[in-house]
Amino acid sequence: MASNLFQSRSWGKFTRNRFAVVSLGVILAYLLVAVASFVGVITLEDTQVRVLPDRTRGFLESSDLDKRSRDAQWFVERTSLRVQRAELAPESYERLMSELALRERRVADVPLERMAELIERAESQLDDLYDALDDRDEVLDEILFIDLELRRLGDSAEDAALASEMRSEREALLARVSDVDAAAETRIAAVEATILEIHPYPGGLGGLWYGVRTFLGSDAQGRSISMKAFYSIRIAFQVGLVVAVVCVIIGTVLGAAAGFFGGWVDYFVMYLVSVLSSIPTLVLLGVLVYMFFGHPLFDNPAERPGLALVPVYCAMCLTFWVSTCRVIRGEVMKIKNLEYVQAATSIGFGRVYILFKHVIPNTAHLMFINLSLLFIGAIKSEVILSFLGLGVKGQPSWGVMISQAKDDISVMFFWEVVTASVLMFGLVLAFNILSDALQDAFDPKHVS
Repeated sequence: MASNLFQSRSWGKFTRNRFAVVSLGVILAYLLVAVASFVGVITLEDTQVRVLPDRTRGFLESSDLDKRSRDAQWFVERTSLRVQRAELAPESYERLMSELALRERRVADVPLERMAELIERAESQLDDLYDALDDRDEVLDEILFIDLELRRLGDSAEDAALASEMRSEREALLARVSDVDAAAETRIAAVEATILEIHPYPGGLGGLWYGVRTFLGSDAQGRSISMKAFYSIRIAFQVGLVVAVVCVIIGTVLGAAAGFFGGWVDYFVMYLVSVLSSIPTLVLLGVLVYMFFGHPLFDNPAERPGLALVPVYCAMCLTFWVSTCRVIRGEVMKIKNLEYVQAATSIGFGRVYILFKHVIPNTAHLMFINLSLLFIGAIKSEVILSFLGLGVKGQPSWGVMISQAKDDISVMFFWEVVTASVLMFGLVLAFNILSDALQDAFDPKHVS
């Protein structure tokens, strides 16, 4: 069957669509990351541990002096506290230093005396840095004060001499800004060099993997944004595949039965379709998911993270089959009047046998198309529900990431929001292109 598919005209038409092939490659890349998460290469623990200071920016974007100084202070203070404890109990030195590990990035393997010297040097350098930053702030405050005074004076002729003097003073202060910035840059570089002696970057494969963890920065708790985003791909595929497969099966069976048997079966199925279609999808999803809130079996993501997704599965599977049912019903109503179905009936085959043996297989192209569309719909709905606090619990997902990062926007930190949004957009766009290509290639009305 697979060989016939790959040799068919429809498959040839699909492979000639460059956008479809590229989108398929993108989907396979996402799938590879999801598989890596399923087999344990990317674990839930990887998304929950600290790897950097809070709100560290990702690649290609450097932090300002104030952020770098706060990060340096964070490194020095957390190490200094443990060194002080180790000096009181030297036998606990190794254990205390192991607590400082940021996954692959561990504290330098040096004696306690050497570590104490490094910390003392770093603290002294921090004091010098703060002096330089204070000088810079004083200069900037003076410039701001002069700007306010010049605005107050305006173009008054009486105060022209005073305004001219203040402008000259402002030019002199502006010239000092570059000097104090250079001094602060020199001192923070010295602190960061000492911190690298205390917390050196790992080498080899460990260093490469640590780079993967940190290249998109960290969230407000110092956790890896890239690990959270990659793990969210697993959640997206998990929800999308389960919901899409179940809904296609339910929708195909009910739609085919309604279209083939007609009568009360058709009335009953279409009544269900009409009832579910009359309720806004997101409202219905929210109500169905909320019904499971507080249940000890499903609302305990720490112990049973897999079961925590069951409410999402149930809510979507109870609602998303409607579109597939409509499409399959219409197609089956046409197929049942074709000659080969009439011939099978005249031979004496049972109606149920004909339905599953001869009718439903000929709706496979619609099943594949709807599978792709439902996959997209499930992912988008999961993101919305998770953003509202009704979806995934205890695990990262793109909706959870966007919800947790909404406060970051107020401080102009967009890495987590943008990462989740871009990855979701890329997967949804790829599946949209794939769905259109599948319909164009495998729908008999489009095959030439």
